[in-house]
Order: sequence, then structure tokens, then C-alpha cells
Amino acid sequence: MPRLTRELILPLCRTLPLGVVATAGGAGLLLAALTRITGETGERLSLHLLRGAVLAFATGLAFLLDDPSRHTTATVPTPRPVRIALRVALVVPVVAAWWTAALLLVPPDLRPPVADMTLEAGAAFVLALAGAALAVRFTDVTRPGPRVAAGLLTSAVLVMLFWPGRWALFVPVVDDRWAAAHDRWAVVLAGAVLGGAVGVVEPLRRWSWPVVRGR
Repeated sequence: MPRLTRELILPLCRTLPLGVVATAGGAGLLLAALTRITGETGERLSLHLLRGAVLAFATGLAFLLDDPSRHTTATVPTPRPVRIALRVALVVPVVAAWWTAALLLVPPDLRPPVADMTLEAGAAFVLALAGAALAVRFTDVTRPGPRVAAGLLTSAVLVMLFWPGRWALFVPVVDDRWAAAHDRWAVVLAGAVLGGAVGVVEPLRRWSWPVVRGR
């Protein structure tokens, strides 16, 4: 298995959608850089821009499991959990570097609490990957990225507009609900990890709807 894993790394690097991830990451860093020209609008606008940066990069990560050759590689000896884990492991340093750069682009006097924002970012990134993994697990699509990215963006907008205030996730730093909101972010992160774990499992059998043939 270790030898097969090493032999998979180079082919996986070639199939990673690095262009999409780089584009999304660049857009996110641009949003983070805009915090430097917020002027007197202060910490609230910087928080919105940083959250927008996180969402932009998360939509790029939703494309990570896109693989046009998916149905061909499904027959290789290396199981799906290992193949997906390798894809994720290859981008973890990139994600860490991106998040560090995004935080550094925000002026220190306008930067939201780093630990809490890292929790939000981690939850968003894991949600994107979990959505892609679940799409791969339960559908035959080879490119789940566009659907997952659209679903992530739509969900974020719906949560901001219609989520009950007592369970709010997107709150300003000065809001009394900030600590409680990040307790809920921790629950979101745990749920995303659980969903991702379900998504990477190799199915024991493929379910399909029975077709009733006419006589």
C-alpha cells in the first residue's frame, strides 16, 4: 500500500484542479486586501470582507475532488479513502499558507479574533470538501465541484438572510452572541467532518432505482 500511495501522488497532482483553486484563492486574497482601504468603516466591514474571502476560497476547494477519470480509477487497488485523503493532504499546506496570508492582509487593529475566525474558515473549508465527497459517494458525476460550490454559496446567503437570530452564525465581533455563535461553528465543523467521513467510504454496493419494464 505505501508503494501504491507514492505512485499515486504524481498522477493525482496532475489531475488536481489547481487553476480553479488558485483563482478562488486569488479572489479571496483580493477581498482580504480590501480591508486596508476600509477607512473609518472599521472592524465590521473588515469582518465581512474576511468572511467573503473565506467563502471565495471555499468555493474553489469544492472543485478539489473533480476527476474526469473517476470511473477509470475506481478499479485501482488503492481504495477511495486513500485517494481522497491524498488529494486533501496535497492542498493542506496551500490552505494553511492562504489563510495565513489572508489574516496578515487585514490590518492588526481591524483584525477579528484569529482563533474564532480560524474556526469559521475551517468549518467552511471542511464543508466544501465534505459536500464534494458526499457528491462523489452518492452520485456518478465526475465533476461535482460546480454543484457543490453553487450549493455552498446559496446556503451561505440563505443562512445570512433567514437563519433565526437565536442561532445566528454570522455576527459582528461586538455582538454579545459572538461566543455562542462560535460554539455553533464548532458544531458545524464537527458535522462537516462527520459528513466528509461518510463521503469518503467506499460503497459496499451501488444503489439504483428499479426500472419497471412494460409488458
